Parts: sequence; C-alpha cells; structure tokens
Amino acid sequence: MAGSAEQYLKPEVIRQVARLDLRAKFIVEGFIAGLHASPFQGFSVEFSEHRKYSPGDNISDIDWNVYAKTDRYYTKKFQAETNLTGYLVMDLSASMGYTYRQELTKFEYGISLAAALSYLMIHQQDPVGLMAFDVKVRKSLAPASRRSQLGNILSMLAKLKPSGETDIEASLHQVASMMRHRSLVMIFSDLLADPEPIRRALYRLRFSGHDVILFHILDEAEAEFPFEGMVRFEDNESQEVIEVDADAIKADYLEEVESFRATYKADCVRARIDYVPLHTGMPFDKALMSYLLSRQARG
Repeated sequence: MAGSAEQYLKPEVIRQVARLDLRAKFIVEGFIAGLHASPFQGFSVEFSEHRKYSPGDNISDIDWNVYAKTDRYYTKKFQAETNLTGYLVMDLSASMGYTYRQELTKFEYGISLAAALSYLMIHQQDPVGLMAFDVKVRKSLAPASRRSQLGNILSMLAKLKPSGETDIEASLHQVASMMRHRSLVMIFSDLLADPEPIRRALYRLRFSGHDVILFHILDEAEAEFPFEGMVRFEDNESQEVIEVDADAIKADYLEEVESFRATYKADCVRARIDYVPLHTGMPFDKALMSYLLSRQARG
C-alpha cells in the first residue's frame, strides 16, 4: 500500500483496505493532500478578504466559489465558524450489493464515502448522525460531534448489509419525520425504483427546510456497460433472469442511463438539491468536494 496519499482516493486502492476507519482516514487524507498539491502561481487575488490556502488551514474555510472561477484555492479571512448538523442516509436494498469484476459494490463504495464524510464532519466539530433504510428506516443514530461519535458511526456502517427490497419514498418520508432541526441530509442510493415517488420524497425533505445532497451511486458496469455478446442478467431483488444481446442493446442502454440521470438532475436543480452522479470506479474527491460546497453555502 505504499505510494502517495492521493492514491487513496481511488476505489481500487481503497478496496484493499479492510478496516473502515482506515478507509475513512485515507480517503480524507488523500483529498487534503490533493488540495496541498494544487498550484497557486500566476493568480492575483481579487478580494482583500481572501488569502491563498496553505497546508494546515481548515479546508472548511476554503471559498469554493473562488475555486470554481479560478481553479485556485483561497480561504476567507475571519470566516465565522458555523456548525452544521448532517445525516448520512444509506440505502440497504439488495441492488446496492451488486458488483461486476469483484470491485467495490455500490454499497461498499457508499459506506466508504459515508465513513470519509463522517470523519471530515467530526474533525470539523459538526454533529453527524446516521440512518439506514430498506422498506423503512432500520437503524438510526442521533447526531453528535464528539470524537466518540465517529467510532459509533463506523461501527454501525460496518455492520450494515444490503438485502431485500426497498421503498425509498416511504423511508425518506420517515427520515423527514424523525428530524427535528434543519439539517444537511446526505442520501446514498442507486435509486433503482420508480423516480416519481422518490422525487416527491426528496421535495418533501427540501421543503421541510433541509438541505439535501443526493449521491446517486451506480456500479461502473451499470454506468458504462462493458458487456459483449449474449449476457444473462439477474435482478438482485426479484431474482428475475433475462438474456440479452449486449452489442445490440448497448447504445440504447447508455442512452437510457443518461436519461435516467438527467431526469434526476433536472428535478434536483428545480428543488435546489445537490445531485452528485457517481459510479464505483470514480475517485472519492468529487463527492467530498460536493459536501464542502454545500457546507459553505449554509455557512
């Protein structure tokens, strides 16, 4: 496992790390190492209240709007610290257990990302809690910011297993009813269900005053369809088996995936929900950046 810290943003490297606490630590340290390595030369800061990011600065102070415009990292001077309550909301459906070529399953990718986010939040002294659902919420842990909370979250995440069917709409309505204060709700799901009820549940969360990040996790094979010839597919939840000519359907399949994601993206834009399309072959930094952008928007 030797090499640069940035290696740990790669799922194929993280898969070799058995312990979830180490996965979380390595992903976050790899992300921070990537920030440290970014070039700062050739840009004069426009605002007197900003200065260049330096190793050791709190990454929650970075002005991500300036980064988006300049591709450089700057921090806001004198930025008031605000605490953000977050909930990690995990989909336990059987389809989340799918993987092709024995890489990280969608579920393992999701809990690795959730572990890294909880590590980041606790180290920023933000309270974070956890809920896990299939047809209803099965496990829940109230938010806290003390260091011991990280161990509680990682322990619960490590014991979760994807199985059976899911009812995302009913579960997210239950999640909304369980939260007493305005929070950041981070949902990890493949969203393999009827989109319309899911959209209603997401809108209820948003209009109840919560901010939402939707991490839409597909397997790399589901996103890119690497299959050739005649292939048998089995539904993880219904066990239905179909045989298809992969070459004949590939173009139509990829078009459907693009449409599937585009529909969610459009719905989320309308509701001011952060939609983050991911697949299990993608580095974890995109998802961590989305969290930091959302955190700053609330600050």
